[in-house]
Amino acid sequence: MMAGLDPVGLEELVAEAALLTRVDRKYAMTVDEAATVLAALPARTRVLTMEGRRSFAYESYYFDTADLLSFRMAALGRRRRFKLRTRSYVDTEDAFLELKTRGARSATVKERIGYQFAARDELTEEGREYAALGLDALGIHDLDTAELLPTLATRYHRTTLLAPNGGGRATIDASLSWELADGRQLRVPGLVIIETKSGLRTGDMDRLLWRHGIRPSTISKYGTGLAALRPDLPSNKWARVLRRRFHPTATAA
Repeated sequence: MMAGLDPVGLEELVAEAALLTRVDRKYAMTVDEAATVLAALPARTRVLTMEGRRSFAYESYYFDTADLLSFRMAALGRRRRFKLRTRSYVDTEDAFLELKTRGARSATVKERIGYQFAARDELTEEGREYAALGLDALGIHDLDTAELLPTLATRYHRTTLLAPNGGGRATIDASLSWELADGRQLRVPGLVIIETKSGLRTGDMDRLLWRHGIRPSTISKYGTGLAALRPDLPSNKWARVLRRRFHPTATAA
């Protein structure tokens, strides 16, 4: 479905995205729905292409406390919350440690540092120091970062589109899977997540999705995936998308 699109390089994609005041929206849909939407992309939409590839393997490890403080803060809608993960670009073996925080005024901040690809499933001493500084700035002073353990891994393939004339960009995630620390896995091959990133005006991809009857979803790769694998956890926030979109193939440890 992307074969006819012109390529765009990473530098140009990043340069154009830097000009946007980003408004992000996530949409969950079936593979067939995604194919229908992508067949109607605006003319001159381009696709990120590197060394001839247009789809790239991503992997993330999320770190949380034994009682899942990060998860519960999100699931229960706490005003202050955080998410700590490594994000790895598997094809190039590049990795980063990312800390996403939301403070009392609902402003979301995401920062990251370079990380060792071989250590992507653990928190190194440098990683713990980095996390401690960010959590302290958020007002979480009593969390010992030694308590943060790898809790969930996510894996998927991503394609990135750039709309013409400043129409925003979008990522398309497919072949999604999740794995708990104990080895239990969840694969949802029929799910596609499109995330749009536009400026102050609505992006081209948003309008295209709306025309096809697809509306933004409340979904989090960490929160929703963990709730799907752990039905004992609170999941009201993601109940609708879990019910409608998660038709999994699961394997036990």
